[in-house]
Amino acid sequence: MGKTEFYSVFKSFLDCLCLCQSSSRVRAWAIKDDEEGHLIYRPGDVLQDRYEIVGTLGEGTFGKVVECIDHHRGRSHIALKIIKNVEKYKEAARLEINVLEKINQKDPENKNLCVQMLDWFDYHGHMCISFELLALSTFDFMKENNYLPYSISQVRHMAYQICLAVKFLHDNKLTHTDLKPENILFVKSDYTVIYNPEKKRDERSVNSAAVKLVDFGSATFDHEHHSTIVSTRHYRAPEVILELGWSQPCDVWSIGCILFEFYRGYTLYQTHDNREHLAMMERVHGPVPSRMIRKTRKQKYFYRGRLDWDENTSAGRYVRENCKPLRRYVLCESEEHHLFFDLLEGLLEYEPDRRLSLSAALRHPFFSPVRDAEHFSGSRNISR
Repeated sequence: MGKTEFYSVFKSFLDCLCLCQSSSRVRAWAIKDDEEGHLIYRPGDVLQDRYEIVGTLGEGTFGKVVECIDHHRGRSHIALKIIKNVEKYKEAARLEINVLEKINQKDPENKNLCVQMLDWFDYHGHMCISFELLALSTFDFMKENNYLPYSISQVRHMAYQICLAVKFLHDNKLTHTDLKPENILFVKSDYTVIYNPEKKRDERSVNSAAVKLVDFGSATFDHEHHSTIVSTRHYRAPEVILELGWSQPCDVWSIGCILFEFYRGYTLYQTHDNREHLAMMERVHGPVPSRMIRKTRKQKYFYRGRLDWDENTSAGRYVRENCKPLRRYVLCESEEHHLFFDLLEGLLEYEPDRRLSLSAALRHPFFSPVRDAEHFSGSRNISR
């Protein structure tokens, strides 16, 4: 072999070696985690030789959700939940996968308005769950729309679907425990822009009110251990605050809070303190029932059988100025608005055993237009 030929072969060898090292570095980079345990990724990365990352859809304490092209499903776009490489979140993901598998078993045709899990896998210590791709959450849409509330018709259609989805869970001995507008996603969130001359601004109206329920990471079967505190603060039922034990009715209370927020554009209970939260409830719904007060271990919130609350403090004034009896939040004196508040009163009943069941809620007169449309069409017509 001549010198020229030798150097040519040697150079090819070096180029190949560099390429291998470069490829190795890319692979190493692709499975690197940040300080919090999030997978470090970039658009174009491919997981499992299947999921091509398009971009980030959202982030939470659990990890991140990314949009991917699924090359094994005809290049369809899906949502991939990538859990942090942290044991407690990985364990929570395993529990969520168990719930989602049960949902898929009970609802193979995906008719009950719970997001459908397509696949799951462990990617270098990151539990990953793929889902059908949905659109904006009902909270994010409202936020991007300057917290403009939804119309009474949109509230009705979303409420009916939420009640159907959560009833399906309850019928299968599950409690969601973390219902909130962030966990209710539009199937499509395209919208029409309407100019409001009074406020001199453009306002968005979502074109379809079809929604699905997501995030089953805290969902609990009836037979499983029930942790003392559940639900995000603003949607937390009184029996949870008072540590009286909880079951499916705590979801019903959360639904009531969500529907109020859809209707008014802001949360009913804007607080981070238990005593203040109870004071707000009393301002909106009247006194906490004496039976609940007698049973609770949280006697520090009460004095002589009544809530220990001073209305003359700054906190007392805040509650008085920001909360009022429920019916005083009605925006219009028409029958459908009053029917809506009649439904809310049933959903936001203090005592869990007296709270409206979702079966009864779905029969409420407020939903008559939806039921009539279903009957007329011969199928569920709940998307508009």
